[in-house]
Amino acid sequence: MPGLDISHVSFRYGKRRALDDVNFTVEPGRFCALLGPNGAGKSTLFALLTRLIVADEGTICVAGFDIARSPRAALARIGVVFQQPTLDLDMTVRRNLRYFAGLHGLSGRSASLAIDAALTQLGMAERADETVRALNGGHRRRMEIARALVHRPDILLLDEPTVGLDAASRQSITGHVHDLADNGLAVLWATHLVDEIAPSDQVVVLHRGRVLSNGGAAELAEERGLAKAFLAMTAEGDEVSP
Repeated sequence: MPGLDISHVSFRYGKRRALDDVNFTVEPGRFCALLGPNGAGKSTLFALLTRLIVADEGTICVAGFDIARSPRAALARIGVVFQQPTLDLDMTVRRNLRYFAGLHGLSGRSASLAIDAALTQLGMAERADETVRALNGGHRRRMEIARALVHRPDILLLDEPTVGLDAASRQSITGHVHDLADNGLAVLWATHLVDEIAPSDQVVVLHRGRVLSNGGAAELAEERGLAKAFLAMTAEGDEVSP
């Protein structure tokens, strides 16, 4: 069963079509890069996936649950990291995660075990009792990813998670999240940066709300390289757009 199944999804802001018949799936153990320039529709799609807005057409299923018919069950199986940080800077890392665990009904020993496991996965266990304010940008981002894992979701959504980070922090975070996928988690990683994508990744190219390509990164890059293939596809998409 796919971690995420998006079928014929469309959405408009007034008269402007932001997403147009979007279709793709993300299987467990798969790192899927949602690759597109700014304004492609990536953030709109994430808003649909997290039920901040509702699709005009199509269906979205998370681990088999239709997000329109069973929103609680579907959302309970999603871990999400948005572009904008949502952390309490004056609480410790552990307290931030414990608060989030409580929102998902975890408490006591079960919450502690889940928090310790998530922090260990992101290499943050030694910083559990530091305040968030004391962390650098890269560690704060890793902590947000750990927080998104506390309730053991079926799919992890990350919307441009490395924006504003230095090269070393970007590389560390992409490495950690690829490891999560290798261990069975379905991952949807929205980005406009091709250097965050590994040859074994699934790549969905989104441009002006349309899926231009969906396949393996290695195959997409075979002829011209991933960056050139991406630029060529978006240029062709501009030519055929109304």
